[in-house]
Amino acid sequence: MLEIQGLSKSYGNNVAVDNVDFTVPDGQVGILLGPNGAGKSTIIKSIAGLLRYKGMIRIQGLPARTIEAKKVFAYVPEIPNMFDALTVREHIEYIRMAYNSDITDEEVENILKEFEMDDKQDKLGNELSKGMMQKVSICCALAVKPQVILLDEPMVGLDPAAIKKLKEVVLELRDQGVTVLISTHMLEMVEDLWDIMFVMEKGHIIGSYTKQDAEGRDLDELFFAMTGGEKE
Repeated sequence: MLEIQGLSKSYGNNVAVDNVDFTVPDGQVGILLGPNGAGKSTIIKSIAGLLRYKGMIRIQGLPARTIEAKKVFAYVPEIPNMFDALTVREHIEYIRMAYNSDITDEEVENILKEFEMDDKQDKLGNELSKGMMQKVSICCALAVKPQVILLDEPMVGLDPAAIKKLKEVVLELRDQGVTVLISTHMLEMVEDLWDIMFVMEKGHIIGSYTKQDAEGRDLDELFFAMTGGEKE
């Protein structure tokens, strides 16, 4: 479970996020939506531990800043960062050791094969395209065997086959009871994934829907109804 309570963050006199609350239960996929400048990135970076903030973030009931919480949490950033001098496989080994993950060599091989990176294990970080770096970032996150996973615009830069596989993986994680939060503006990419949606505007959550409450309406229809925009 991912719980956000009273989250606030200001940059000088600019309030980026103002007293935000939301929860993504175990075994559900939450989608964080909003226009540019709404505060999504601030929330994402706060959950990932990259910003100081006011309020409380809990991961599986544990304060997000604790080592215990970080051990069960994985993060796929919008812009992947690779170590230039480490190979693809060494990136995963680094994460496996850092998190003391019990993932097996066979499971690592399967993850690499699923994302068509098994034949690129010896490539260095500075030899990878953006799409390949995104795949490595996803593989590293899965190697943690997280109970909560955060994905920020995870499908940007991926080829169609990788997008299809990532969708399958997200649904598999949900079926395993993992909590998933995806921040995205690509509504059509998450239409068949979401269980609960949160819409941000000007630093606030202005509304949320569960799949059951949606009564068959499309994700983009719900989003534009909340934000006052028009469905294209």
